Amino acid sequence: MQQRSVITCRRLVTAAAELFDRKGYVNATLGEITGAARVTKGALYFHFASKGELAHAVEEHGCTLLAQSVDRLAAGSSSPLQTLIDFTHWLARGLREEAALRANFRLSRELRGGEAAGGGFTEAWMTTAWSLLDRAGAAGELRNGADRAGPQTLLAAAVAGIELLAATDMSDEELTSRVAALWDLALPGLVGPSGRTDYRTTPR
Repeated sequence: MQQRSVITCRRLVTAAAELFDRKGYVNATLGEITGAARVTKGALYFHFASKGELAHAVEEHGCTLLAQSVDRLAAGSSSPLQTLIDFTHWLARGLREEAALRANFRLSRELRGGEAAGGGFTEAWMTTAWSLLDRAGAAGELRNGADRAGPQTLLAAAVAGIELLAATDMSDEELTSRVAALWDLALPGLVGPSGRTDYRTTPR
């Protein structure tokens, strides 16, 4: 019985993410979500008291995907900066493959400052990415005296751009090459002329 409840909850979160991604929070109805998840309204309200609670669950799922990806990438690299590069490639691919990621970016925009959800996912990826930048600085990977604001703003703009590019009809290969080209351009300014030159800008 408990396993069935877990599966039902997971199906609701998956269906909600797909509909929030396609239609937005306001236009996605609970009836459409239960229909897509193939569950009853009673099952929905057993797990979630409102659409806002369901949106929050989608947000939590997206944050979990972020945290797990960084842990996995960091485990295979001793360089925080390389992990950050790999993280942006993971994000580009994930935006093509995971409705939960796309839905969370949309929820962050549509519900910012509202009670239902919004903002937590955006804050999570910024906190994660900026933490990797700080770790790269502490490890001596960034140029001496570099102001944190510049790299942080560059990274925020880059992720926003990756989200936009992922939504176009360009091929996966072209999207990957664009992210790599971004890092080819950005790395000299981040590490300085005497910094490491063996960073891999393509996906692992």
